[in-house]
Amino acid sequence: MLRAGTIRRVRQTLLSTSLANGALCAWEISPEKLDDAFDYMFREDPFSGHVVIRTTDAVTPGSSYRLWTTLKVPQGYSLRKHAQWLGRRVGAERFRLMPAKMLFTLGVGHVRRRGLEPGARAEAPARPLEAALVKLSDLQWRVLTALKREFAADEIVRDLWRPRAVQAGVDLETFVATARELQARGVIGRFSTFLEHVKATAGNERATRYNALFHWAVPAGRELDAGCEVGRHYVITHAYWREGGPEFHNVNVMAVAHGMEKPVVLAHKAAIDAHLREAGIDFSYTNVFWGGRSEIKPSEIAPAAYVEFCTDRGIDPNTMRADDGEEGASA
Repeated sequence: MLRAGTIRRVRQTLLSTSLANGALCAWEISPEKLDDAFDYMFREDPFSGHVVIRTTDAVTPGSSYRLWTTLKVPQGYSLRKHAQWLGRRVGAERFRLMPAKMLFTLGVGHVRRRGLEPGARAEAPARPLEAALVKLSDLQWRVLTALKREFAADEIVRDLWRPRAVQAGVDLETFVATARELQARGVIGRFSTFLEHVKATAGNERATRYNALFHWAVPAGRELDAGCEVGRHYVITHAYWREGGPEFHNVNVMAVAHGMEKPVVLAHKAAIDAHLREAGIDFSYTNVFWGGRSEIKPSEIAPAAYVEFCTDRGIDPNTMRADDGEEGASA
C-alpha cells in the first residue's frame, strides 16, 4: 500500500509542539507568484509542513491571504526571521504568524469521521493542552532524528530499529533506552501510517474531498471555553486558540474539519455555531477558508538540520536566533 500510494507515510510520530516553536502562517502573495511559492515551501523549505492554497466563498477579511502553511523552527531560532526570509524568497507581500496559545484537538482519522451526524460530540468538553517546550540533550536529539525519519517501503522489516541506531551512532541498547527516556518525557507520539487523504490513490479513491478551516471571533476571556466546546465535536481534527489579528477580523478560535461533501461540512459548522450559542458563547464573526491544492510533510525540528539549512544557503545561523521574548507577529 505504501508503494501504491494508498499509504502516504509510515513513521514514528512526535509531539512536535513540545519540541519546536511553531505557528500557522498565512501568506498574501500575488496570483502570478502563488503556485511557485507553494512549490518552494513544499519542496525546498523543510520547516514548512502543511502547505495549502485556501479560498473563501466571498471576499472577506483575510481572503487575500491564499497560501497557508504550518511553520516550525528548532528551539533557539526565530519563527519571525525564518518567515521574513521565506517571504523575501517567494515574493510575499505580507504574512501573519499565528502561534497556538492553546490546543484543544490534535489528530487525524478522516475515514472514521465519515457519516457523522452534524453536532455529534463528546459528553464532556475537550481538555485544553498547553504547548511547553522540552529541552533535549545532544544524544536525545540524535536518537530522535533517527527515530522520526519516515520509512521507505524496503525498510519495513522485522528489525526496524537496528539500522536507525547505526544512523544515530549508538548501539541498539542505548538507542532503545534513549527512546524510552523520550517517551517518558512526553515527546513521542504514535507509530503511525498516514493515508493519502486529498489526492486520489491507486484505486482512484479519496479519504476526503473538502478541507475546511473554521474561524470564530469570540469575546476576550472566552477563548478557552469556546475552544473546549469546539474541540468536543467529533468531526474536528484540529482546534486551537490562535490570534488572527486585524487581518482576519480578530478571530481567535480556529478548527479544521474534513468531509466528502461541502454541504455536509457546512452543516457540521452550523451545528457547532449553534452549540456555541447554546453554551452562552457568542461570536462577533465567523468564516470558512476552504482548502484546495495541498501537500503535507512533517516539519523538520532538529537544530543541526537548521544549521545545515542556513549554511547551505549562505546564511549565518546565528543571525536567525530568536530575540528574547519573541513571538509571532505580522510583517
